[in-house]
Amino acid sequence: MPPTKTTSATSTGNRAPRKRTAAAGGKPLVIVESPAKAKTIAGYLGSDYVVEASIGHIRDLPRNAADVPAAHKGESWARLGVDVDHGFEPLYVVSPDRRQQVARLKQLVKEASEIYLATDEDREGEAIAWHLIDTLKPTVPVRRMVFHEITREAIARAVASPRELDTALVDAQETRRILDRLYGYEVSPVLWKKVLPKLSAGRVQSVATRIVVERERARMRFRAADYWSVEGTFDVVGQTGAGDAGEPRQLSANLVTVDDRRVATGRDFDPDTGRVTSDVVHLDEAGARGLAARLEGTRMAVSRVDERPYRRRPYAPFMTSTLQQEAGRKLGWSSQQTMRTAQRLYENGFITYMRTDSTNLSETALSAARSQARELYGDAYVPAEPRRYSKKAKGAQEAHEAIRPAGDSFRTPGQLAGQLARDEFRLYELIWQRTVASQMADAVGQTVSVRLAGRSTSDEAVEFSTSGRTITFPGFLRAYVEGKDEGATTDEEADDAERRLPRLERGQPLDTAALDPKGHTTSPPARYTEPSLVKALEELGIGRPSTYASIMQTIQDRGYVWKKGSALVPTFIAFAVVNLLEQHFAALIDYDFTASLEAELDEIAAGDLRRVDWLTEFYFGGGGGHAGGIAASGGLKSVIGQRLEEIDARGVNSIPLQATAPNGDPVVVRVGRYGPYLQAGGEEGARISIPDEIAPDELTSERVAELLDAPSSDRELGTDPESGFPVAVKAGRYGPYVTTLVPEGSKEAPRTASLFKTMTPETVTFEQAVQLLTLPRTVGRDADGEEIQALNGRYGPYIKKGTDSRSLESEDRLFTVTLDEALAIFAQPKQRGRAAAKPPLKELGADPVSQGQVTVREGRFGPYVTDGEVNASLRKGDDIETLTLERAAELLADRRERAPVKKKAVKKTAAKKAPAKKAAAKKAAAKSTTTTKTAAKKTAVRVSDVAETVPAGS
Repeated sequence: MPPTKTTSATSTGNRAPRKRTAAAGGKPLVIVESPAKAKTIAGYLGSDYVVEASIGHIRDLPRNAADVPAAHKGESWARLGVDVDHGFEPLYVVSPDRRQQVARLKQLVKEASEIYLATDEDREGEAIAWHLIDTLKPTVPVRRMVFHEITREAIARAVASPRELDTALVDAQETRRILDRLYGYEVSPVLWKKVLPKLSAGRVQSVATRIVVERERARMRFRAADYWSVEGTFDVVGQTGAGDAGEPRQLSANLVTVDDRRVATGRDFDPDTGRVTSDVVHLDEAGARGLAARLEGTRMAVSRVDERPYRRRPYAPFMTSTLQQEAGRKLGWSSQQTMRTAQRLYENGFITYMRTDSTNLSETALSAARSQARELYGDAYVPAEPRRYSKKAKGAQEAHEAIRPAGDSFRTPGQLAGQLARDEFRLYELIWQRTVASQMADAVGQTVSVRLAGRSTSDEAVEFSTSGRTITFPGFLRAYVEGKDEGATTDEEADDAERRLPRLERGQPLDTAALDPKGHTTSPPARYTEPSLVKALEELGIGRPSTYASIMQTIQDRGYVWKKGSALVPTFIAFAVVNLLEQHFAALIDYDFTASLEAELDEIAAGDLRRVDWLTEFYFGGGGGHAGGIAASGGLKSVIGQRLEEIDARGVNSIPLQATAPNGDPVVVRVGRYGPYLQAGGEEGARISIPDEIAPDELTSERVAELLDAPSSDRELGTDPESGFPVAVKAGRYGPYVTTLVPEGSKEAPRTASLFKTMTPETVTFEQAVQLLTLPRTVGRDADGEEIQALNGRYGPYIKKGTDSRSLESEDRLFTVTLDEALAIFAQPKQRGRAAAKPPLKELGADPVSQGQVTVREGRFGPYVTDGEVNASLRKGDDIETLTLERAAELLADRRERAPVKKKAVKKTAAKKAPAKKAAAKKAAAKSTTTTKTAAKKTAVRVSDVAETVPAGS
């Protein structure tokens, strides 16, 4: 189908709908996004309906230059895919991998009596529905069918009560898509020029990266402080057996004051200096041990007892962000794995729609949860009135429901155990527990805090403090207890934790049974994990439910963040990108500005703000009070143009460390074209590559000294006679290699070549290096003029002619194989077969999805995990020794989710005998198409480059 450009500069809501009449004899056609969803709904609707999937978005803005239609290639705005000079009209093209499905849908539309668009009920689903109408151009009636759960009853209600397309929601989603394209395609080229090629910027991804970088900066500034405490164990004097049989007769308490001055704890130290920030008693080891000795055998007395009733309300039902956070805490899952699993549960009718920012429950859901709680736990555990939750954050769509079990009555996890795979069961159980608990009674109990007073042998007045909690009625805690984030303080106990204390009265004596001085060291702020970063974004009002999982994945895929365990560690490339954006485009990654954009997009969704007006202010500037500081500064286009030449590339790519070299010289990390490196002693100082596994906060003075003192295999060998650049041997991620050292700022690309297996960095000569840099070598051309090359690849040495390749017996043959020898090799039948499989490096157990045995194996590209069907490479931060089955399952699930490698289509020569004329016509058409595609690829490199590096909607 030819690409489509919108024909009106106004919003989609101002387009007059065409009159459509039902076709006679056909069946209603229901279009959904995914085949799984189509299968479930088709089972409910029966044979009277045709249900088909669009397989996601059928069209989008052009991904690269080849996607831009010939009619628009010369336009100044073609690289953006948005006509910024005429109402920000987007240029939409049908995705190449959707053309076949679009053709199928068009045929089904022709045969249909009416169309039901049953895409998801959020903005993205509404936009998909609009794209379907605009592309398929049906002449029969079109109805919008919405539901938040896929059950027989919900689908029947949706068919019976369709609505019109919500054009305000479409406008909001299309504005978001255009905004992200303008942001990414204008800002990313700045990063290419000033940091490194193929980097990307995004409206939310750049802010998320900044949050992670700021936390790492705080860890790098952090200075640890040592302090001591004294913990005492005290016996109640004269206690008889009259109390409860289980009542304790001893308690533990911590020293809190000495002579009415508070004893320092970790929060009293400045994290940047390690010094105390207030008038407190800072105990060191000698002070703590001495005081403990002077208090030995002392009798204490209760100076204060404070009792308060304890009441804890249930947690609200899950919305997208809290589900991702809790699955991360309790199941150890990434946001992506959580959403993949939730998607499967939704499409198969087990839970309600999983992308929501609402905590509301419908009346039927309230009734179902309450009746199930009553059935499982008794009447006492269900309050008299249903609990209603409303989210107070801006943009919350209260018309939507929270994530809950599907249906008018809930199925328990036990009832579904035989129908769900392991991951689906675990997530369903979490959602079910949380939903039922949300309608249960409060947990109640008693909290008590106690102060003990006494004097040391040297007359120092001391106080010890302790607290306890007893839960007299667990209420909702019987069903569910929320997890705690990694890095949470020890003071943050679980909500169901109890600690009983003896019954005490003021003035009651206690004997000192033991005193234990303890040393402590302050800790840096915890790194973000995926759950805590999602929580931070939500609290800042940045992003929406549908974007969190993709943002978590994008910042890792783009090389800005890697995982160390579950912690998110920023790379030095991320530091350089954030440096550039903070120093020259601060508004673009300002938290309040980014949140305000979300709020204004919500205004467009509500119909209170016009899309074109808003985009005009954002891109060209204006005084309408929208798009924040960017509009006031003249708009995105002007800001980028004005500030590009002001950027000092050397400056933004330099990250000063607080660490120093052994001689006291300052140390700087620089991001260069070969990766990050250390430099001590100014511009002329030695450059030391930083190993990939070192996190930025680990570059202490001691670690810097180790790196500077370590022997390096990197050395210059001579000057390349061809280019005049120095030739050096270096250690790389994939092994040692030789390269030409191109000066910073040069537009010429360095030439590189891996060392042969018979070579070492220490022994390779300049002559060998120059010879290696001649690869790939052109051997000659065959009788048809096709070039034959000799290359050294990861699979070893080989020769290549077009798409055909053959292995060579040794690396040395790369330089000696002749044209006649190469032609003789190609004339022989291609050898097929594999070497014997190597034994696995580690066996982990059964994969929860496929049930295949998961093993770790060594491959040509490094270690990988496999279940026998799917292979997934280990990522940066994954260690074979500590790799768990859960992490391996996550890697495999992520690989399954990605588009599989497409096999080349095999021409069927004898499928059908077509007339000669038709065959010739088809052949000519195919030839023409191929020529057009080839020409398109040669037109505009810039758009193609952007498409490879800028995500669609982040």
